Amino acid sequence: MTNLRKELQKCKHPNSRKTKALSRKARRQNNKHKARMGHAIKSNIMGEKLCWFLDHIDEKRTEPFTPQEFEDLIVLYLKRFDEELSQIAIKQSISKNRAKRYAAREDVIKITLEKERNEYQSGGMELLNLCEPTKFKSLMEWNGNALTVQHLKLDLVSHNMIQRLKNVASENIEHIMDANVTKATAVECTTNTIQMDVR
Repeated sequence: MTNLRKELQKCKHPNSRKTKALSRKARRQNNKHKARMGHAIKSNIMGEKLCWFLDHIDEKRTEPFTPQEFEDLIVLYLKRFDEELSQIAIKQSISKNRAKRYAAREDVIKITLEKERNEYQSGGMELLNLCEPTKFKSLMEWNGNALTVQHLKLDLVSHNMIQRLKNVASENIEHIMDANVTKATAVECTTNTIQMDVR
């Protein structure tokens, strides 16, 4: 970039072809740098989110979450700043002169939480579906590096999706219960017929 600046300074006329070519090249390099920084910031934010979930999962756990456990974990994630907000409120209530001291941090927290709640309630927030065994395993094996976040297959997890998972899980439990009842009645019938044959 510094070489481009030196070459631009050497150019005699601001509208010459060489000046325009150098300015295009500088603009292109600047845009590439901005794109790289944007990807890095996004992967850092996603890495922090996944690290939070990884920290709140028991290390000895091997089976994936049930939909209810997953929903409880997401609710806990959405309440992660409550303690900090209460501390800010206490500090602001102590002195009237310092009422705006932590206003910037408070605004950032509130905007972040509002955005995440809206994503969760509507389209979904980008996250691993921890109810699926393969994705749960990939999170448990993840090394915590923000650069490797791109290798994880993320889903859009929403409130509606978790409700659907709960319905599917309850239907599966009902089918298992019905199958067990059917097996129990079949066993009773066979034992009754065997007892009748013995008599």
